[in-house]
Amino acid sequence: MTSEDRESGAASRRPVEDEVDVVAEETQKTAKGGRDKKKGSFWKELPVLIVVALVLAFVIKTFVIQAFYIPSESMENTLLTNDRVLVNKLVYHVRGIERGDVVVFSGVDSWDGEVKLQEPSNPVAAFFRWVGTAFGVVPGEKDYIKRVIGVPGDTVRCCDAQGRITVNGVPLDERAYLHPNDEPARDPFEVKVPPGRLWVMGDHRSVSLDSRSHLGDPGGGTIPVDKVIGRAFVIVWPFSRAEIIPIPDTFNQPALRAAVAVGEAAPFAAGLAGAVPLLLWRRRQRSRR
Repeated sequence: MTSEDRESGAASRRPVEDEVDVVAEETQKTAKGGRDKKKGSFWKELPVLIVVALVLAFVIKTFVIQAFYIPSESMENTLLTNDRVLVNKLVYHVRGIERGDVVVFSGVDSWDGEVKLQEPSNPVAAFFRWVGTAFGVVPGEKDYIKRVIGVPGDTVRCCDAQGRITVNGVPLDERAYLHPNDEPARDPFEVKVPPGRLWVMGDHRSVSLDSRSHLGDPGGGTIPVDKVIGRAFVIVWPFSRAEIIPIPDTFNQPALRAAVAVGEAAPFAAGLAGAVPLLLWRRRQRSRR
């Protein structure tokens, strides 16, 4: 091969090499530009993501599940101060409130709050208070958490010869959830729970401001069923205490369960009793015709 051939071959290869260098450089620029665009789009989308997250949190909080902060000792040792619980807000659309349920309810226009909180000084502070309450970081001043002892129609009394709370004459063995140093109640009382209301008590009876503390209020210490926000069903914080909150076995006694069945059947029986005479009257009218 002559020197002229070698030079011509080198010359013919040079443009190809230059072209490869240019393509690689352009690719690097494009990749860098793509990353810049992604960064820019992320920051543009971040406010939208925050708004969507807040809207979803509001919807879930309003209709499904809400986290609540435990601010006091009134439910020890079932719930401790600073625990966080999740409250099921749909369960009572499926079934009725049962004895033994731990419920969160609003004390607005009835009971005074157990924990006094300062009012937010400005709209921004109010917004963060709302967010904190929604996620169970801040306690709600007018929200209570207690255990349901009596449902509508029950007679709750303190106490029998053994010092036990009775419901419709059936004694409750409360040792599974009552604070170890507490008695079921110190002062005697007897209450017939009105329709549409509940008798509730804290598990730490000696410090709990529950239905017993409001005997002189309208409703005789009971709370309206429609003020119940939902049932606390699980402790989620701290992780070391994470567990399901069950209904104690004492509320599953056959005598109490039978009372529930009778109570649920009563409206049906009353409706049936009213319907039978009407049906007989209509039959008589038809036979005359």
